Amino acid sequence: MTDTATQTDTQPLDDARAWTEQLQTALDAGDVDAALEQFADDCFWRDLISMTWNLHTAEGKDAVGAMLREVGQGAWPRSIEVTGADEADGETTLDFTFENDTFNGKGIARLRDGRCWTFLTSAQELKDHPEPKGRRRIFGAEHGVNVSKDNWLDRRKARVASFGKDEQPYVLVVGGGQGGIGLGARLKRLGVNALVVDRYPRPGDQWRSRYHSLCLHDPVWYDHLPYLPFPDDWPVFSPKDKIADWLESYVKIMELDYWSSTEAKSAQFDEESGTWEVRVDRDGEEIVLRPTHLVMATGMSGLPNQPEIPGQERFKGDVHHSSKHPGGGPYRGKKAVVIGSNNSAHDICADLWENGADVTMLQRSTTHIVRSDSLMEHVLGPLYSEDAVESGVDHETADLIFASIPYQVLNEFQKPAFDAIREQDKEFYDRLEKAGFMLDFGADDSGLFLKYLRRGSGYYIDIGASDLIASGDIKLVAPAEVKELTQDAVVLTDGTELPADLVVLATGYGSMNGWAAQLIDQDTADRVGKVWGLGSDTPKDPGPWEGELRNMWKPTQVSNLWFHGGNLHQSRHYSKYLAMQLKARQEGMDTPVYALAESHHTG
Repeated sequence: MTDTATQTDTQPLDDARAWTEQLQTALDAGDVDAALEQFADDCFWRDLISMTWNLHTAEGKDAVGAMLREVGQGAWPRSIEVTGADEADGETTLDFTFENDTFNGKGIARLRDGRCWTFLTSAQELKDHPEPKGRRRIFGAEHGVNVSKDNWLDRRKARVASFGKDEQPYVLVVGGGQGGIGLGARLKRLGVNALVVDRYPRPGDQWRSRYHSLCLHDPVWYDHLPYLPFPDDWPVFSPKDKIADWLESYVKIMELDYWSSTEAKSAQFDEESGTWEVRVDRDGEEIVLRPTHLVMATGMSGLPNQPEIPGQERFKGDVHHSSKHPGGGPYRGKKAVVIGSNNSAHDICADLWENGADVTMLQRSTTHIVRSDSLMEHVLGPLYSEDAVESGVDHETADLIFASIPYQVLNEFQKPAFDAIREQDKEFYDRLEKAGFMLDFGADDSGLFLKYLRRGSGYYIDIGASDLIASGDIKLVAPAEVKELTQDAVVLTDGTELPADLVVLATGYGSMNGWAAQLIDQDTADRVGKVWGLGSDTPKDPGPWEGELRNMWKPTQVSNLWFHGGNLHQSRHYSKYLAMQLKARQEGMDTPVYALAESHHTG
């Protein structure tokens, strides 16, 4: 009995080691064809810069073979060591470490019938430029009689003041929200000479300036910043001002070179010198910075979509985009019309209702709704929760597990969870539809995260507003299209007039390359092409298929121009790979990019 149990417990590990030994033997021999014999015909190999200096997924054996042959044997994984394995439903999942000429890495593979279905290789450390942590940490103090008169604070102040005068940053990060701050910490740790600039007076002001009641919709386990996790008593859903204070403290603790009250006004690339010329206004002083690399860290969205509504000039009330909403306090007793039905629209409607306004939501197209509790239970919980932490899955482990699922088949992993949610919350959805709300579960019923990846819009994580719609406390008109504004009303195309003192345009945002058009020029933005989306040919995500998020965290068609952002989870995880790409370039390393993505669409 004991022998049988032991054999069963070790079988996944034995299978994993047997498979990796065969793969390693083929790779060590330089035999691509033999290596491909270890992969299924419908396989995927996702690489996070370790072989390709890119974020790239090779789909199918032919594509895997082409990638291996092109990058060369020095980039192939070697010294593969299985660190764990388990089996479920006939599929063996194994974790492994590896190295190649440049990186130490980690990976995850899934085996079916003795062949590999999905394979992830991720760079974790530049072998010649490891982070100065643990035994490699700096000494910090100067002992002896010939110590400098300048202390740590003197040196910090002098360094921050020196940019644009005595020295230039190698990397300029435009945008000092959570994305820019997290990337700044990664670059600082790697010794990359980087400056983060932001137009707000204090780090975290992006959050402080939002409406009064805002909280994060994602749970704490999903939202840690690099290197410095939230304390273990941090609330599950963080209030905006608490996040703001954390970001401000983080900048200080991580010793980031950060300029607040600084707005980037223009940028142009000098082909001869290989550097950017970026003019910034720092608290009224114009300074010219000449970084080698420019990172747009402005989130995942571009400029606000602000439609011009006929008659807007004669409307006597307030009209503003959701990004400028000050909170519901000034609108007590007023009539508000919110155009849109996604996250911001729901949050703002709830905020206005809580402050005593008469609120109407105009829904123009279907929206995916998922209750926060259900999302936690069925989608995020297995990787990002207290249960996950107690089972040994911290956020860094969870990030790698999630990254190991190729985007092409992510719907196979997501759809069962959202099918379960739809059944579990049937009464909730019935109430919403009875109120007239137009629901969807994504183009292929795969739910929230794929909608987010494909288009960055079209969903709401319910934290209470849906019940207000179902009960009629928030009025709903659906479907609705606005024809014009009068002096005191919103007029719909069917002739309906809605009296209004406030109109909120919760109409979303454009592509991130809109920021490049504004800062640099439209030609540069067009050369980059659309930022975000997978090319899935679903609504608002036109093809062709790319297999990775377009132009995010990786080289673009414009040399030395990068885009960074996403939610807190994505910013944390992918900042690691962007920082290592920039570090390698600072050190003059050879960084041949495999399969540089083409540009598609201009916005």
